[in-house]
Amino acid sequence: MEQEKAVALLQSGDISGLETLVKLYQTQGVKTAALITGDPELAEDIVQSAFIRIAEKIHQFDSLRPFGPWFYRIVANDAVKAAKRRERYLSPNGNSAIEYDLFIDPLPLPEEQVESDQTRQAVWRALESLPPEQRAAIVLRYYLGMSEREIAEELDSPVGTIKWRLFTARNRLEHLLKPIFGFERPKGVSEDGSEERERK
Repeated sequence: MEQEKAVALLQSGDISGLETLVKLYQTQGVKTAALITGDPELAEDIVQSAFIRIAEKIHQFDSLRPFGPWFYRIVANDAVKAAKRRERYLSPNGNSAIEYDLFIDPLPLPEEQVESDQTRQAVWRALESLPPEQRAAIVLRYYLGMSEREIAEELDSPVGTIKWRLFTARNRLEHLLKPIFGFERPKGVSEDGSEERERK
């Protein structure tokens, strides 16, 4: 695979390996950090710093494991720390810098654009209202498609903690978005997302 060759080059001291990893992971990394921090410019700085640290610590990486999760763990942890610092200085009602194409379809139809913009803004405002740790769990679970166990490993937290963050975050998002989208939890599904057993 391309990433395996890139890692091998970087571990041998060939900086060209880093260029390949940047091409493969920079865009997704920036979007991930932007969703957690709410600041695209800050997200770019976080990802740039992550790549620098990777180049310095690549000898610690087990080349038998996939590179992506290791990279996203660094990005997500740094983004959570940055989001906490950022929220100390910004009002929760302030304008977010995340007017960003994270939720945009590649070629939306003109008549769908207004609805798409409104939907994206509503989703972002709801996501932004979550604490950074919950926001990170939601982003890793539903944006990057990681399992709860993978998220626990990447964020170095117990699986139970991750489940609680996801549970709390989903309830908060449902509460905020239900008036807008009118969705309700499907029958037979409990608040934690698991199927309820039929009552006899």
